[in-house]
Amino acid sequence: MGVLALLAGAWWHRHGRDPARRVPAIAAGAVVLLLFVSPLCALGSALFTARVVHHVLLATLLAPLLVAAFDVRRVPGSLAAWTAVQALVFWAWHLPAAYSAALSSDGVFWAMQLSITASAALWWARVLRAEAGAAVLSLLATMVQMGLLGAILTFAGRAYYAPHWLTTQPWGLSPMEDQQIAGIIMWAPASAVYLLCALAILHRSFTAEPAR
Repeated sequence: MGVLALLAGAWWHRHGRDPARRVPAIAAGAVVLLLFVSPLCALGSALFTARVVHHVLLATLLAPLLVAAFDVRRVPGSLAAWTAVQALVFWAWHLPAAYSAALSSDGVFWAMQLSITASAALWWARVLRAEAGAAVLSLLATMVQMGLLGAILTFAGRAYYAPHWLTTQPWGLSPMEDQQIAGIIMWAPASAVYLLCALAILHRSFTAEPAR
């Protein structure tokens, strides 16, 4: 939370009087409270489903709000490189060993949260300022990799995540059912976010062309 307070202070120093930045900053603050102060964060210790919702919101909601709040414009590296980086970070933290390490250590946990958010934010910054075709391809590639990870979790033959082997029963779920629900969330609604953004960019590019 100390890092979040520093980010808030840095934002206020630079953009506190700018109305165009104030709305996304307030929205980002609300998302932070939801993810790290509300019961959702604690629920993520019991249910893998809740943790996946947490991670999806980091990547698809908090990250672009931070880009808007801080007005991130220049990101070194290509869009293709950042598409790969943010996918690799997301997949790496969902490897069973890395995930278990994050839930057993505060330091590793915050490394997971910050790296998922930062890699997604830098990727969004590149997507939002890319040419329409490149942005759409990147969004579709991200949709595919998110859906693939979700499908793997949904159709896995066993429950992968040891931290949840003994925590799901009070919620009426087996560890396998918990993992399957989490996989479906990645596979369908989470992937749909990227598809909708790609369609929005295509629509905007098609409507802008006649105007020019």
